[in-house]
Amino acid sequence: MNFKIKTVPVSCIDSEDNTYRITTKTKIDDLINSINKVGLINPPLLIAKGSAFIVICGFCRIEACRYLGCAALEAKILDSDTSRLQCAKIAITDNTMQRPLNLIEKSKALSMLSIFYKDSISLSKAASELGLPENPDLIKKIKNICCLPLSVQDHILSNTIPLSIAVELGMLEQAAAVLLANLFHEFKLSLNKQKEIITLIKEIAFLENISIMEALRKCDFPDILNREDIDRTQKTQIIRTYLKQRRFPEITRAKREFENNVSALKLGSGIKLIQPADFEGQTYMLNLRFNTIKELQERAVKLNSIVKNPILEKIL
Repeated sequence: MNFKIKTVPVSCIDSEDNTYRITTKTKIDDLINSINKVGLINPPLLIAKGSAFIVICGFCRIEACRYLGCAALEAKILDSDTSRLQCAKIAITDNTMQRPLNLIEKSKALSMLSIFYKDSISLSKAASELGLPENPDLIKKIKNICCLPLSVQDHILSNTIPLSIAVELGMLEQAAAVLLANLFHEFKLSLNKQKEIITLIKEIAFLENISIMEALRKCDFPDILNREDIDRTQKTQIIRTYLKQRRFPEITRAKREFENNVSALKLGSGIKLIQPADFEGQTYMLNLRFNTIKELQERAVKLNSIVKNPILEKIL
């Protein structure tokens, strides 16, 4: 890597060009304090682009200098003939050598590399050499996560959205991804519940021949979120129940009919009739509760009347 040390006007550094930015760090108070007290110890790395300079390494350092009102700063200036691939490798190495990268940073780095390596084997090898994940399947999952909306990325960084869900959201239209990510963040849902909701929404959209976003609009999630009379757990249950009813209308209908018939049977206390799971079998169960012999005798008399009730035959 060939470079020269040069004092550069801060106004000549392009703050909008994030081509080589990997860090997701936004809080730079500690850096501001450090530079203010002892100065800029490690100059940022830049490369000329026309009459300006773009940043290869040192985005946060430059932001801190701007905040402090520095008119100029000392920088390492790469030779103008340095390739874009070499610039990308330098930027990635500068980050991976400083700290473990979070999921978004890994995604940015892999996405940056994938521009230059079109086949998975070459990309995997290059990633490994730079301290990035080398498994081709994992690279495929990770590298597009940085393309998700920023609000979704924020939820990933806060550990609300795990990798498997981030991959799922990445395959949805952005508005749908944002809505679901906000929902998962608000309710602090477990991985299994997040997977369940995404699966139900996708299947509803397919069955009703509508888009994912249309399916979500029909759910009135904002109205449920804004209800103040119920807690987070109850809101989650309402949403899951609603989605299951839309996804499995026949099961919902059968359950409602079953409940009406059971009510008509008037089982009384201590007796419960349990239907097959999802009504996919023919085996029913009776649950009896009693404390004394007398109560058991009463349950037996009641059971005898239930067996003769034509409503039970209708249920079965």
